[in-house]
Amino acid sequence: MRRLSYFLLSCIFALSLSVTAAGGGSVPANAQGRTVYLGGNAAGFLLSMGGVQVIAVGEVRTESGVCSPARDAGLKGGDLITKAAGIKIEDAGTLNQTLDAAAGRAIEVTVRRDGEEIGVTVCPVREKLTGKYKIGVLIRDTLSGIGTVTYLDREKGRFGALGHGVCDENNNLLGVASGKVYECSIVSVTKGVRGKAGELKGIFVGEKGVGTSDKINACGLYGELREDIDYSAYRAIEIASLSEAHMGEAYIWSTVDGIAPAQYSVSVVKVDENNKENKNFVLKITDSELICRTGGIVQGMSGSPIVQDGKLIGAVTHVFLNDPTRGYGIGIENMLDN
Repeated sequence: MRRLSYFLLSCIFALSLSVTAAGGGSVPANAQGRTVYLGGNAAGFLLSMGGVQVIAVGEVRTESGVCSPARDAGLKGGDLITKAAGIKIEDAGTLNQTLDAAAGRAIEVTVRRDGEEIGVTVCPVREKLTGKYKIGVLIRDTLSGIGTVTYLDREKGRFGALGHGVCDENNNLLGVASGKVYECSIVSVTKGVRGKAGELKGIFVGEKGVGTSDKINACGLYGELREDIDYSAYRAIEIASLSEAHMGEAYIWSTVDGIAPAQYSVSVVKVDENNKENKNFVLKITDSELICRTGGIVQGMSGSPIVQDGKLIGAVTHVFLNDPTRGYGIGIENMLDN
């Protein structure tokens, strides 16, 4: 079983995180009176980035000295390499093979930067220690972490989770191409304290998974459910519009121990239908059991569904760094069909 920590590359869920989100608005016409199945279960995500991301630009030690082909070519941390020497790059292995095949010849590399594709010319050099051709970059091609499934849509065979995008260390929204979503068991919790967000830690359980992810944006992570999902294990619930939400008592469903979601009491202290960053709710955790175990909202609880008056109104998305018992939530209407 694989041990995970929550998305280190995702939102450091606090006021330090901001994600560009679709604006608020009314519930889509096809969502009125719509019923989905309530999530709250922890899930482990293993996501492909649809390329190879440059984490950092460094140097290569060669027989003739130290150089940095990547820096000379203008590559930067955060760039997503999608093509090299005319070859589609989907993983680190393909990139390394392409660099070796170039054998020191200059090649054209295509990167995605700030939503635009840019072409650069880079000349790989032979590393003295390994004999392999390098350009001087630290890279990654996958992301893994723990989050919470918000809802399951039986009619469409799809799910929604997280309630926000996945960001890198510089708070840039990442465009994740595809991935696998596994059932996850929470094995430990680091409690949140003032000034430092806590986190859930867990392990994958089973090989079949919940489904496959195929879309991520500022409103959440989405994908296809496994065909043999047992819906009897989930509760059907009606969707509420933001106009139905109000200040006062509500509940969140979240998994902070093992695999079973539990209900915890919260208070909705603010409703903002028109927030352009999808911070539609300010929540206050009031459940003494949850506060005792986690300190409040912690990393990994993103996507925990918010239920008020028996209807699904949204999902937990952020925690306030200066008060882990408070956080933001997104309206479910902004997650659905996004």
